[in-house]
This record gives sequence, structure tokens and C-alpha cells, in this order.
Amino acid sequence: MPLTTDQETAATITAVRPYGYEAEANGTPAFIDQAKHPSWWSPDVAAPQVGDRLHTVVLDGSRTPPRLSALRKDIEIARALRSSR
Repeated sequence: MPLTTDQETAATITAVRPYGYEAEANGTPAFIDQAKHPSWWSPDVAAPQVGDRLHTVVLDGSRTPPRLSALRKDIEIARALRSSR
């Protein structure tokens, strides 16, 4: 099932890279940039590890792989966008 922009989804981390995290969401490979995870912004939040499940939002479903964010701010923005449609 393709991921669509502003869709909220659970994602499982499948690989940790120096620049971000490979993930799988709804059976689709996806990517979370390191700056789109709370650990980038707060030393009190642990970086995700392989196998971790995160609540995310799709920032760009048209990219290959789709780009996700685990930031609360991005999730709230997507909710506002969806409710205004």
C-alpha cells in the first residue's frame, strides 16, 4: 500500500545510518532523516535502534523511498492540513 503525504503511520526501524534511519511503514520501505527524530533535538531522547517502532507522519510520499518524520510538530501540522481539506 503506497504511503501518502500527511498520512500518519507506524514505522519500524530497519537500519541506522549516519544521516538517518531506514524504516518500513505499511510494508513500504521509507526513510527518516536524523533531524526528523526527536533525538536530534534533545539529548534526553535516545536515538532509535533497529526494531524500534515509531509513530510517524509521511512528509513526502512521492519520493523513493518516502520521507517520514517522528517529530510531534510535523505530526500536528499534518493533522491540521488533513482537517482543513
